[in-house]
Amino acid sequence: MRAQETLRAERDDAPMTVSAAAGAPAAARRPARRPRSRRRFGPGVSRLTIRILAINLLSVAILFIGVLYLDRYQNSLIRGELDALDRQAEVMARAVAELAVEPDATVDPGLMADRVKRIVRRLSGVLASRIRIYGGEGRLIADSRMLTGPGGTVRIQPLPPPEPDPVQRFANRLYERIVNWLPRRSELPVWNEATGPESLFKDVRLALGGTVVRKVRATESGGLFLSVAVPVQRYKQVLGALMLSVEGEDIDTAVREVRFEILGMFAVTLGITILLSLYLAGTITRPIQRLASAAEQVRASHSRRQTIPDFGRRGDEIGDLSRSLKAMTEELWARMDAVERFAADVAHEIKNPLTSLRSAVETAARVQDPERRQRLMAVIMDDVGRLNRLITDISEASRIDAELSREDRSPVDIGQVLSALAEVYAATAEERGGPPVLAEVDTTDRLVVAGQEGRLVQVLRNLIENARSFSPPDGTVRLRAWQDGERVAVCVEDDGPGLPEGKLEAVFDRFYSERPQGEKFGTHSGLGLSISKQIVEAHGGTIHAANRRSPQGEVLGARFVVRLPLASSAR
Repeated sequence: MRAQETLRAERDDAPMTVSAAAGAPAAARRPARRPRSRRRFGPGVSRLTIRILAINLLSVAILFIGVLYLDRYQNSLIRGELDALDRQAEVMARAVAELAVEPDATVDPGLMADRVKRIVRRLSGVLASRIRIYGGEGRLIADSRMLTGPGGTVRIQPLPPPEPDPVQRFANRLYERIVNWLPRRSELPVWNEATGPESLFKDVRLALGGTVVRKVRATESGGLFLSVAVPVQRYKQVLGALMLSVEGEDIDTAVREVRFEILGMFAVTLGITILLSLYLAGTITRPIQRLASAAEQVRASHSRRQTIPDFGRRGDEIGDLSRSLKAMTEELWARMDAVERFAADVAHEIKNPLTSLRSAVETAARVQDPERRQRLMAVIMDDVGRLNRLITDISEASRIDAELSREDRSPVDIGQVLSALAEVYAATAEERGGPPVLAEVDTTDRLVVAGQEGRLVQVLRNLIENARSFSPPDGTVRLRAWQDGERVAVCVEDDGPGLPEGKLEAVFDRFYSERPQGEKFGTHSGLGLSISKQIVEAHGGTIHAANRRSPQGEVLGARFVVRLPLASSAR
């Protein structure tokens, strides 16, 4: 609806105001500004929560800024308003050209001012737009906002709308500041009522030249000002120009209503986004904080009462993380236990030769017989050699894990390795003595594993030497390899007395020693099979021992089987 209008009378040079009293001053109506307060996040808000909120709110904020433009909707309203003004101006221009010209005039027909003013006065009550009609020379003939009567000139000026409540007034001013700040609105030329006629006169001159001019301007208050100037023609002769102008309050109101509706939905979306962000952050940060706290307590505590929380039931990455941390903690405790047992075993194994060595040294100091002293010196040398072998094997066992973690793995053909070992033992059979070593390899399969060739050869040599030490001189050590599903199986068999029943797993323990009869004591440290198992498990494989038996159940020898994962390139 159009705003109420008031009449301002102008007689001579003294205008007479007929409008109602003005409202309160703008400064008094302006809401007081509240001092800004810096918001501090509490200690319970994690940085990850802040980041999740910032990322989610950023996307909503981008959508909010995009909604404020509403370019297509606003431009469609502006085009519709300009089209309506254009049609109205065309109709009025034709009416003025027909009714405001003396029909019998044959020379220099011009617009008759009285008739033009009557037409404008009649149409001003019907149309909401402001009507201006100019003569051929560009002089203003009639203005719908300036009516001339016997008592003087009356200027019509629309009243502002009623003052809204303070909350709505604050919202409207905030809205206008934001909208006027947008680049699209700020790029429009500014319309001023005082200096505006000069810019309008440029449009009038173009219209007097026969051009239809459509312009969109921005008012000082941030609104829209639309104008259309068309020529008034009769028989293709331009008699004057007609301009229709209107302020785009209806357009701003329509756009504002749409924006407020969208902003209402935005507020709901914003609230839901914040709640969901807090929920998402809580489901992520709280478990991570608990896991971090538990890990710190496990690190700082000297007891094993502290455990890692189990979030495996979540079925997501945090559950996987909790399971991994829990498994890692248990593995660390197991490693610590293994180190403690290893240290205890080392101390026990070193104590035996040291005790023997000490006893021999103390006895040698009191013995005067050269022959007995010579035997004691031989015992001392044997104990020193035993200590040297023991310390060497202990050093080897302690650094295997570190070396395996540093060295790169490469494809290793187990068939070729077994064939090469068999050839080496065959070439040195006369020097070594003992049973021969034979290799039986299935050449139809490519038996390739991913590993460190030197360490795998060390495992096979330990198993071969162990089998040769137990086999009789007329026996045979057999090496076989084949593909067993997704693994490569390697078997080392001997013709010895076999393994004690109930000791098939114990033979892989550290410092376990079950040597053949007649072998000199202390020649082995008992770490060979333990080191072999350590290397095989580091390659993701398994090793186990068993006895070879005849159909009648008689033990024919021992069998060690190593299974290693097949390399992916060989599958």
